[in-house]
Amino acid sequence: MLLQCLPAFDDNYIWLLRNAGARALVVDPGDAAPVLAVLGDAPPLAILLTHHHGDHIGGVADLLARWPGTPVFAPHDDRIPQASRRVADGEQLAIGDWRFAVLAVPGHTRSHVAYHGEGLLFCGDTLFSLGCGRLFEGTPAQMQASLARLATLPGDTRVCCAHEYTLGNAAFALTVDPDNPALRERVAAVRAQRAAGRPTLPTTLAGERACNPFLRCDAPTVRAAAEAHAGHALPDAVAVFGALRAWKDGFRA
Repeated sequence: MLLQCLPAFDDNYIWLLRNAGARALVVDPGDAAPVLAVLGDAPPLAILLTHHHGDHIGGVADLLARWPGTPVFAPHDDRIPQASRRVADGEQLAIGDWRFAVLAVPGHTRSHVAYHGEGLLFCGDTLFSLGCGRLFEGTPAQMQASLARLATLPGDTRVCCAHEYTLGNAAFALTVDPDNPALRERVAAVRAQRAAGRPTLPTTLAGERACNPFLRCDAPTVRAAAEAHAGHALPDAVAVFGALRAWKDGFRA
């Protein structure tokens, strides 16, 4: 099994998972060109879509024009017209030799899903390396619950999110949790990766649980930082998350 991240646009990644026969699973192809360049004449087994934003689905039409009939799995959302199979929370997908569970993770958008299986998590714009997605359609309670759900997956799960945001997220994480030794070590490694021109993804769920402030809303240091920024006590993890997300929305390194 070969996992590849294909750069697209300014900071997107399109994920490809290949099997021994070189057939591929394509995740969130916002642009068809990188996929076509890599796959050549080999049609993909399927396309997985996490949500409706154009930088995640914009290349699907061109891929279907090249390979008509390719299965396209997507959440129940009319804003994704190319879907051939709609998926919902709890469904189990069998694609070739691979098995994935569908997880509903609303917050960034109302219909966002993630796909978990084969030691991988394709989570779109819900969970980022050292961060999380903006709340375009959901509520803090929805997003915090979605992230808490993802945090229960096995620690060695490789997190395949859709943007190279790690350095920017690191600056905010260090502001919130500057005395976290795991975070400081992670940031040093990330800086070295980017200086060498390498992607910072995939990360691991264990690493995110140790370093990502949005998964650490119950940590005393993170709560204290959120309360200090908000200027008042925060009663629970949802309130801490909401304060962190609002802080991050206006944050400039």
